[in-house]
Amino acid sequence: MTMADHRFAAPLRVALGLRRRIADRVGRMIDWRIVHPVEGNRLYELYGTVDEQRRQLHELRESRDDLAHRLGELERQCAEMDRLQKWSANELERIIPQIAGQESQLESLREKIAPVPAADQAQIEESRTLIEEIRREHSQIRVRLTAVAQYEDRLRKLEDRTPSN
Repeated sequence: MTMADHRFAAPLRVALGLRRRIADRVGRMIDWRIVHPVEGNRLYELYGTVDEQRRQLHELRESRDDLAHRLGELERQCAEMDRLQKWSANELERIIPQIAGQESQLESLREKIAPVPAADQAQIEESRTLIEEIRREHSQIRVRLTAVAQYEDRLRKLEDRTPSN
């Protein structure tokens, strides 16, 4: 470096240091204005809007969390209801034949207990034949109804297994 260069170097360093201090001071002033906006200033209004948006966001998050909790509870209840429905359907399928058999036995007992009106032997025989035929038809009807109930239950199970469109 020459002497002339040294002569300009010192003021240049001072100017650069002054520039840096001024830039720092202006930056601190801008930061202060951002943190402490003046009422009526656009930034002041935007801070109010941001605060309102934060409050609304907080409320929406709380609402979402509440709904997620309620949805989980409903899913648990639906799973429990599904389990109970499957158990009930299984029990119903299991007892349908037993109920049909008990109905048949009750009908037989009722027929044995029913009083027979006084009549001559020919009418009694004809009545007994007619009663036996009716009993046989009733028994066949009960068997058919049981078969229909079981068939409908099988159809329902197949429909449950088929994916819905």
